Amino acid sequence: MIKHLRLKAYGKINLGLDVIRRRPDGYHEVKMIMQTVRLYDQIEMTRGGAPGIRLSTNLYYLPDNENNLGYRAARLLMEEFGVQEGLSIKIHKCIPVAAGMAGGSSDAAAVLYGVNRMFGLGLSLGQLMERGVSLGADVPYCLMRGTALSEGIGEKLTPLPPMPQCRVLIAKPPVSVSTRWVYEGLDLPSLGPEAHPDIDGIREAIEKGDLRGVSSRVGNILETVTIPAHPEIGVIKEKMKECGALCSLMSGSGPTVFGLFANPAAARKAYGELRFGSGSGLARQVYLTGFYNRRGN
Repeated sequence: MIKHLRLKAYGKINLGLDVIRRRPDGYHEVKMIMQTVRLYDQIEMTRGGAPGIRLSTNLYYLPDNENNLGYRAARLLMEEFGVQEGLSIKIHKCIPVAAGMAGGSSDAAAVLYGVNRMFGLGLSLGQLMERGVSLGADVPYCLMRGTALSEGIGEKLTPLPPMPQCRVLIAKPPVSVSTRWVYEGLDLPSLGPEAHPDIDGIREAIEKGDLRGVSSRVGNILETVTIPAHPEIGVIKEKMKECGALCSLMSGSGPTVFGLFANPAAARKAYGELRFGSGSGLARQVYLTGFYNRRGN
C-alpha cells in the first residue's frame, strides 16, 4: 500500500500555436506544437486521516478548494471509484501562475496519476487522459509530456520525436493574463496569412532533429492579442534575441516568454541581463532550463 508520494508536475511551452477557427460550441480549434520543460511544481500526496480532500499550496492567493484543478482532479477519481479514505495534497508552485505554461493543468495531471497509483485504481495512461480532458484541454498533454502535436481543442495528441536539446530561458513579466480574455479578443477574420505560424514546418524540422529549423519557424497567433495589451512581452522577446537567442516567443496565451539558445554562454548572459542586469525590471520570474522529453510520470 502506497501511503505517500512525491511527484513533479512539469510546465510546457508552445513552439507553435495556431488557432484554426472558433467552433459553434464556443471552443477554439487549435493546432500546436507542445514541449515539456524542466521547470516543475512539486506535489506531495499522503493518504489517510478523516475522509475528504485537504489541499494546500505555498502561495496564499491560490485556492485550496474545488477551484483548484489539483483538488478537482483528486475528487474526479475518488468519486468515480468510491474512495472513502482521506487524502492530503501539498502543492509547491514554481511554474509561473497564469502564465501560459499549463501549471494548473500539470498539477491536475500529477494528481490524477498519484490518486490512480496510491489507491490502485488500475487506469492506464490513456484512460487517465480521457478523464483529464474534462478538467482542461491541456491536462491530457501534461499526462503524456514530451514533444507533441496538439489538435482539436488540445486533446488530440500526436507524439513527436524529442526536440534537440538546447538551453531554454523563461521569463515572466509582472502581469497575469486570462486565457479566456485572450481567446475572446482574437479576431481571426482580420488576421492575414502571415499571422498563422507554420505548424507543419515546425513538425518537419523536429522530425529532422533540426533545432535551427524549428527556431526559424516558431510562432504564436495569440501574440496578436496579448502583446498590444502588454508591450513588455515584446521587449523581453527582443532582449533575448539581442543576447543571442535563436528565437524567442510568447508561450500559450502569455505573458511568459521563452528563448532557445544553442550557445550556453549566451543563455547565461541573457539570464543575467533579465535577472540582474539592464532588463531586470522587465521580468519578475526568470529561469534557465532545458527540455524534458520523458513520456508519462
